[in-house]
Amino acid sequence: MTTPEAEQSQSLSDAEEPVAEGAGSGEAAGPGEDAAEGGARPEERLERAVRAAEQALIEFEIAVETFRVEVENFSRLHHQKLGPMYTRLDELEAEIAETRAARTGDPEDIRRAQEARAQVMPMPGVEELFHGWLDSEEGLFPEAEAMLTDRPVRPPQRVRPSEEARKLFRELARKAHPDLAQDDGERKRREEFITRVNAAYARGDETVLRELSAEWAAGPVPPERRPSRSEELYARLEWLSQRKEMLTLVARELEESAIGSMLRLASDDPDRLLDDIAEQLLAQAAQKEAELEALRG
Repeated sequence: MTTPEAEQSQSLSDAEEPVAEGAGSGEAAGPGEDAAEGGARPEERLERAVRAAEQALIEFEIAVETFRVEVENFSRLHHQKLGPMYTRLDELEAEIAETRAARTGDPEDIRRAQEARAQVMPMPGVEELFHGWLDSEEGLFPEAEAMLTDRPVRPPQRVRPSEEARKLFRELARKAHPDLAQDDGERKRREEFITRVNAAYARGDETVLRELSAEWAAGPVPPERRPSRSEELYARLEWLSQRKEMLTLVARELEESAIGSMLRLASDDPDRLLDDIAEQLLAQAAQKEAELEALRG
């Protein structure tokens, strides 16, 4: 797994060369083109610089979004898969503390037992707070939980969506990115479409991503870029620079978060990391159970 900042460094370094030298967007110069370059209009060189900066920014945004999905999915699955194990450990800690306090009668042991038990006590009045929103067998209805947590009704199956889903997502993000729009109407259409793409990718739904790919291919073709004045192009470059700085901050926050740091330690197989943590928790629970059994005699 390549982190967003690493991909940013690569994509931006690729973009800086056309900006500095006035070269094309990745096309090899043919015979005589170097001589013709000196006669190119300033607007033409700026257009090439803007296109290079746009592509670099899009690649960086894709990297940030894919990493954000992995961080969010890891966080959810960490809670879903490991939450009960952490609860079990808290319960064992409370039982050990209570058993020890009952045997010693020491006020300090009693205090510790009370504190340990407080860690596993459920919140009072949950059903009253949610009224009819609780399903008697499953807890919260999926729709209610989605509304309360702002999460999809269908949870992710894996931390990292499949390679096919990642490929489809990247292709769609490059083709339909809002930053490629030339007017407000086209930008709105692209933003709405990308929102659907992001939601499908977060679920790892390859079927929906393929449908969206076909939908975009059949949609209206964006108008060709019209010649821009130098002032507009400079303004565009400034906006792209500001956008890049904002994304850099987002990427840094993701990578420095607790979940992001864990993912960086397991970049090859983040799903396996959950299994490794689960094994460690099971081992800890076994030790606590043995300790409790010994205290009870």
